[in-house]
Amino acid sequence: MCDQPPYSAPPEDVLEIGAPEQFAALSHPLRQRLLFALGQRPATISRLAAQLDAKKGNVAHHLKVLREAGLVYIAETRQVRGGTEQYHQRTARHMVVAEPQAAGTTAMLAAVAHELDRSPTETHLTLRHLRLSPAKARELGEALAKLVDGAEEDAEDQPVHGVLVALYEQAPPTSTTDSA
Repeated sequence: MCDQPPYSAPPEDVLEIGAPEQFAALSHPLRQRLLFALGQRPATISRLAAQLDAKKGNVAHHLKVLREAGLVYIAETRQVRGGTEQYHQRTARHMVVAEPQAAGTTAMLAAVAHELDRSPTETHLTLRHLRLSPAKARELGEALAKLVDGAEEDAEDQPVHGVLVALYEQAPPTSTTDSA
């Protein structure tokens, strides 16, 4: 594409998600899809709308929400046919939830559930409970992060896959005493 600006990596490698407006921004499925689409290179509203089969007005609105939450920014502007074309880009290559909070986590998982429902191919979703020492849990977390971070991407014409990794310690049961 000759009108595409040269690709430059996002300014940050990792962005820690923690602010309420960031969780709110991540709660909408189209915003999740926009972030996925912007994972490769900057794009205009028109290009994103065509790629995601969405209306330009909707894309513009959701990009504004993502910008206000600090998740995307305008990487470049160009004058074209008497107007200004803006190229949006993700703020960071990786986004990590620093301290998950119930409302934000629920919204994000709902958006991921929507993506799973829309997937044209078979998905893989596993929940397993393991008894692990703190050292083994830390080791597993590091191995999962290394696996995801080290995955090499194929060419841009290949489908985008979402990867969600969660490792958490279950809260201990609350002790209740029955008085009979």
